[in-house]
Amino acid sequence: MTDDESSSGDVRAGLIAVAAAVTAWGSTGVIIKVIDMNAIAIAAWRFSIYAVLMTIVLLVRGNRLTKHLLWTSLPGGALLAADVMLFFVAVRTTNIVNATTIGAMQPIVIAVYATRFMGEKIGRRDLLAAAVAIVGVVVVITQSSGTPEWSGAGDLAALGALFAWSGYFIVAKRTAGKLPPHEFTTGTAWWVGLFAFAVGLVAGQDMAPPSGDDWLPVVALILVGGVVGHSLMNWGIPRLPVWLASTMTLLIPVVSSLAAWIFLDEALTAPQLVAMAVVIGALWVVVVTQTKTPVSPPQDIVELET
Repeated sequence: MTDDESSSGDVRAGLIAVAAAVTAWGSTGVIIKVIDMNAIAIAAWRFSIYAVLMTIVLLVRGNRLTKHLLWTSLPGGALLAADVMLFFVAVRTTNIVNATTIGAMQPIVIAVYATRFMGEKIGRRDLLAAAVAIVGVVVVITQSSGTPEWSGAGDLAALGALFAWSGYFIVAKRTAGKLPPHEFTTGTAWWVGLFAFAVGLVAGQDMAPPSGDDWLPVVALILVGGVVGHSLMNWGIPRLPVWLASTMTLLIPVVSSLAAWIFLDEALTAPQLVAMAVVIGALWVVVVTQTKTPVSPPQDIVELET
């Protein structure tokens, strides 16, 4: 097998993994809706239980939860925790349209960083397709019903979540040469659970474990958002240019809206449906381009196999 064929295979595998991950993340909103717990408690228990499961798998595979694993995954865990907490503040203090639209700008932040500091190159057609997808996502979001309340502090929190989420992607890419994806995922899960419990307790939130009927959706959230979402995303990121992995997250609002329409009977407008088709079409152009002419990762990124 030639280097080009190997690179193309890695890109295809990475795209499949990331596509499955963002689809899983997009569907978690309907699961969270039925859990009778505050958001910080959900995050704390979701990531902590997920961390325990990932640690068990780690031990079964003959590895250990080492100090190196925990310290190396700390930046990623801190950034992911910051994203979760700040986005929670944003949706509680400003309107959801603002919070979600600001978050959808992540591919722009990643593209600027990746081209300037990571040596990644983005073709004009990919840039145009990504820009079209971002516009489509904004239409999907702004067409959603919601309260018109606005808060400058809430928008700043959403902006903070945007940069934390962007930083997580970059750190996940940079950490690929130091930890295998499974170990990175395990470490970040422990840190997010720890930070979420700390913030929840300091904020005086009810951090009691799930009870009764809440256990089933929490377990579903762990399996869908964690085992499928985070595991596959962290496996896929090292195999792709980081801007491409980031651009694929534009599918999340589309999947979220479709899932809410199917399972929660939330209405979809004609402009939303058209915008969703535009997003999917634009991302398809990017995917086809990348699988035909894959971009190799920067030379300083050395991937470790799982």
